[in-house]
Amino acid sequence: MRAAIYGAGAMGTVLGAHIARAGGKIDLITRNVAHVNALNGRGATIEGTVSFTVPVTALTPEQMTGKYDIIFLMTKQRQNPQICTFLKDYLAEGGVICTMQNGLPEPSVASVIGEENTLGCAVSWGATFKGEGCAVLTSDPARLTFALGGYNPAHPKIPVVSGLLHMMGTVTVEQNFIGARWAKLAINSAFSSLSAITGMTFGEVSRQSPSKKIALGLLNEAFAVAKACGVEIAKIQGHDIVKIYGCKGGIKKFIALRLLPLAMKDHKNIISGMYYDLKAGKKCDICYINGVIVHAAKNFGVSVPLNIKALSAAKQIEDGGLEISPQNISLFGV
Repeated sequence: MRAAIYGAGAMGTVLGAHIARAGGKIDLITRNVAHVNALNGRGATIEGTVSFTVPVTALTPEQMTGKYDIIFLMTKQRQNPQICTFLKDYLAEGGVICTMQNGLPEPSVASVIGEENTLGCAVSWGATFKGEGCAVLTSDPARLTFALGGYNPAHPKIPVVSGLLHMMGTVTVEQNFIGARWAKLAINSAFSSLSAITGMTFGEVSRQSPSKKIALGLLNEAFAVAKACGVEIAKIQGHDIVKIYGCKGGIKKFIALRLLPLAMKDHKNIISGMYYDLKAGKKCDICYINGVIVHAAKNFGVSVPLNIKALSAAKQIEDGGLEISPQNISLFGV
């Protein structure tokens, strides 16, 4: 079995380093030549909530040879058709691309390589790219979880993929995979979007008011859209987020607001990857997160004003009309 991580940035470097430390073999592939050289020369260094350095094999896309049985896709979504077309030539017969991107990326992957070659994984931890050969794990090591699935819940490659991911954390093979995807989508729509446009960590978003009120509102909009789509949102890290945070007001909303900081305590240091894109003057993937919710809401006539405002704020930052700032919370009018 040959395995690779395509898009070995922050998250990919952390995953690859854990797999290598556990004795697994996996290639880390990235266009960042300096990062490749550092990984091959000094190994992958992981800091933050863990601390270790481990030898790894890294290469650029131009250096790829042969065929892979498993390719973990960890790039940004907007180039999925082009990237998957490129990767198709490096996929072994019966091989799979397992997308670990946020949102609902499986259809864009399957449109190129077919549903039978597509798996997906919702990742419930965060990381930050520090520099050449180094990434920072920002989640509690005890909360490194993966929700794995695909179009075929009995896909023969699932046990092998699960085995690799288990070298880093806890893997749940989801029968209700679309529900697992929507659970992570709801969390990202709230915390990743607010982190991106304000520069705050997930912990700061969950503790401060009114940002935590907006986060709760964004969650409930996602819940409403999922329900309209006929999706039953799955538990995430053992918690029924709809039952805990689904509310319109009153005592249940009061309790939900009090619980948000507790829910984020193991991930309080995460800053959205979209923040780093916006900070660098790049387009971020918010159209594949909040944008997905807004699009589905229009199809089913569900009102999602907070998601529309989050999407608009990110677009304004991309266009240079707005700066990243905690003051952007005022744009939501809460």
